[in-house]
Amino acid sequence: MKRIKRVTIVGVGLIGGSISLALRRCRKSIEIVGVGRRAPSLRKAKQAAALDSTTTDLAKGVQGAQLIVVCTPVNTIVERVREIASHASPGTLITDAGSTKAEIVAALDKNLGPGARFIGSHPLAGDHRAGATHARADLFDGRTVVVTPTRASQASDVQQLCDFWQLLGAKTLKMTARQHDQAVAATSHLPHLVAAALASATPEELDELISTGWLDTTRIAAADPELWTQIFLSNRKCVLGSLKRLETNITRLRTALEREQPAQLESLLKKAKRSRDAVGS
Repeated sequence: MKRIKRVTIVGVGLIGGSISLALRRCRKSIEIVGVGRRAPSLRKAKQAAALDSTTTDLAKGVQGAQLIVVCTPVNTIVERVREIASHASPGTLITDAGSTKAEIVAALDKNLGPGARFIGSHPLAGDHRAGATHARADLFDGRTVVVTPTRASQASDVQQLCDFWQLLGAKTLKMTARQHDQAVAATSHLPHLVAAALASATPEELDELISTGWLDTTRIAAADPELWTQIFLSNRKCVLGSLKRLETNITRLRTALEREQPAQLESLLKKAKRSRDAVGS
């Protein structure tokens, strides 16, 4: 990896804090700066995420950094990156950790000012719990980080970014932003939507009868509703496409039950089992 002396993390929550801990684990010589909006939260994050320094002054926090990682909610990333680019040192590489990519990448692909470049990232890792206090150094170990370069991206920047995520323990996969959004709509966003629907459809008077199946299936519904509202709206078209495919399968299951068709029902369940078994634990 190209020599980096300073990394700035903008938004030191679960992902930003875990980036800091993972980086500290393998490269103790790199200075890590955390930027946030509230000083009290930053004081907690500094200790939890092993940051060298923190600041609420974005311009101050990004100065001198060779790599800046924006870990703010998806609806703030474009504005934040543009602001960072106006203060960053020449040659700075900027990336993000947003769960959607097409809108962000399209807005930031060009015209960031002299020397600053943006390439999108999405680490497929996380937790339903938020905040730097839940950050982990091993959060990215063995997990995939999607990197979304464009035709305007420099090959050396793409390599540097992939090297960075791999240093943190992750595997990297390069895709277009549109391919990424279509994929995660099916594998991440739709499961969250389904978990939320199941959780909200369960009557509260049945809480004492809830067991592991319900808990396992709805765990991700406990995540931040405001954050996920932004994600769903940012990737609305792709999520709706995945939802349509799910509705088709639910209709097939409903029909098999209504018509008392055991063979058809079992066939659908077997297909589901094959898909789940193929992924492993």
